[in-house]
Formats: sequence, C-alpha cells, structure tokens
Amino acid sequence: MKDPKPVPPKGPAAEQAYHAIRDSIFSGQLNENDRVTELELADTLGMSRTPVREAVKRLLLEGLLTRDAGPGLRVVALQDDDVQQIFEIRLMLESYAARRAAKYATPEEAAEMRTLAQRMADRVPPRTEEDFRALSDANEAFHGLVLQAARSPRLKAMLSVVVHLALVARTFRMYREADMQRSARHHIEIAEAITARSPEWAAMAMSIHLQAAADIARADREAAARAEG
Repeated sequence: MKDPKPVPPKGPAAEQAYHAIRDSIFSGQLNENDRVTELELADTLGMSRTPVREAVKRLLLEGLLTRDAGPGLRVVALQDDDVQQIFEIRLMLESYAARRAAKYATPEEAAEMRTLAQRMADRVPPRTEEDFRALSDANEAFHGLVLQAARSPRLKAMLSVVVHLALVARTFRMYREADMQRSARHHIEIAEAITARSPEWAAMAMSIHLQAAADIARADREAAARAEG
C-alpha cells in the first residue's frame, strides 16, 4: 500500500484520518481499484482502528471506497460512461441550483461566494500540495454554498447521490495552467451573477463551467485509453 499524505497535527482523530485517506485518493497515491484494509490504514497513519473505522464510514458514504468480501476495502473505479453521466447530471442540477441561488441567496452567502472564488483565483497556478488542497476545498465549499443558497432540500438530496468527490478533485489535477485560470474566472462570474440576482446568467455561467470540466475529464480518459492500447 502507498503511504497516504501525513495526517495534519490538529483536530479530532477521526477527522484527521478522514482527510488523510481522502487526500491519498484525491492525489492518486491510492489509485482506482487499489485494495486496502482498515488495519493497513491504521498502521500507515499510526492511529488506532477506531478513528480509521469512523473515517472509512464517511468515505463509503461518499462513494470513494467500497467494501470487498471480508475485511477488504477497494478504491472505487469509474467507467467512462459513469464519468459522462456524472457530469451531465451535475450540469443539469447545478445549473438549476445556480438559477435558484440567484433568487434566494442572502447577501452574506453571495459575499462568501465571491470570497471563495477569489481564494481559488489567488492559488492559481498551484505550486504545492497545499495549494491543490486549498483549491479543492474552496471549490467544494463554493459549490456547496451555491446549493445551500438554492434553498431546495430535494435538489441537495439528488446531488448528494450523483456528485463523486474523487472525480471532482482528480479533475483539478488534470488541469493545465490555462484550464485553472479559466475555471477561476468561471467561479468569479458565477458569484457575480448570483450577486446580481440574474438567474439566467448564473445558470449559463455554471453550465459553461461544468461543460469545460467535463471536456477536460473526457480528454484525459481518452488519452489514458490510447496510452494503454
């Protein structure tokens, strides 16, 4: 088993374990279909099995890990059609979320979206693993805030099923510098559209943003398939 990123020396043990294992999946240190056990993870992280077990429960719910027969865990692998479906469903649902957010976001939520968008722009291009993590965390928070501002529990429940966090994070690592700069501009525009209370603008900006991400993910997987063939 490859070593996950060292655990940050703060926070509850289960939270530390969760972030360490999740980071190892997002960074590719644990690849798709890699097999691990809770005991191996605990030994690698230098922790007891209790916090690791709690972390694994969260990662199973998020679809990053799945259980094999016996004590084994496996990093979930996505097929090409899975990737396409995820992005297509996100495009429809998150564009609708942005449309609703432009109607219902509070001034404080809109201001926080602008702050998160600028935080991402300030990290482009990422130079370190810390930059990648900051970008990923800010991106997750931004899209989560748009969904919160949409004021739709049904929409939130639907997106919680389809959004695959590992795919979102790995897509960031496929980006060239120009891709990241464009993505940062997209986030700023989405925040501006929601601040301006323009539903059509917000929906279109989100749609363009997600279509660009889908194109990058598809091109990367096609390149990988050609390399293997």
